[in-house]
Amino acid sequence: MYFLVWRDIKVRYKQTVLGAAWAIIQPFFTMLVFSLFFGKLGKIPSDGIPYPIFAYAALVPWSFFANGLTNGSNTLVTNSNLVKKIYFPRLAMPLATLLAGTVDFTLAFAVLLGMMAYFHIIPTANVVWLPCFLLLAFVTSLGVSLWLATMNVQFRDVRYTVPFLTQFWLFATPIAYPSSLIPEAWRMYYGLNPMAGVVEGFRWALLGTEILPLHMILVSSSVSLLILLSGLVYFRRMEKTFADVV
Repeated sequence: MYFLVWRDIKVRYKQTVLGAAWAIIQPFFTMLVFSLFFGKLGKIPSDGIPYPIFAYAALVPWSFFANGLTNGSNTLVTNSNLVKKIYFPRLAMPLATLLAGTVDFTLAFAVLLGMMAYFHIIPTANVVWLPCFLLLAFVTSLGVSLWLATMNVQFRDVRYTVPFLTQFWLFATPIAYPSSLIPEAWRMYYGLNPMAGVVEGFRWALLGTEILPLHMILVSSSVSLLILLSGLVYFRRMEKTFADVV
């Protein structure tokens, strides 16, 4: 696991001009676009928080989830030679991909702390819950990656589905807008999207938004755990055929 993680980190930044800066550039420039079109032109509310940091605080865990999903779904096919030559628990591959993504998360999170200092936002005691929401994002990304990585071994058109799925999921998650725009009676059902609970929980823990969407987070956590457990069962069931099919 250690060597797979270290290899993924080195390969990710090898022969790149900007290197690790890409971990910051992607969410930062997305935040600028959202701030212009949704914040300034669209006048989307941001729960009393300056819109740039409102959006960026959501994009940090989202980027961790989306990059883990994209890379994790392709990990078995990308490492097909390794899969066919050596036996080891195949689960190590998607796990290593997601763990390597924590480097990107750390860099983007450092920028978020800098933005909080610029806007004079001081974290409250709720920040102790932040690792729990990061873990929820990790579990969700791993669970979906297990499903997609397994299907990708047999159906290579899955790799074309992942970018569309990620883009759709982005706008189905309260990143550019707050979940308070959703009627209160429907917010619990909105939690069926696991990343909705992650994003709103992340903002609550770090930025001190007034209301903790507890029911949404509980639903999101349950769905995330269900996706992970079913993904593990499916992955383990098909694991013995990976070397023959890939």
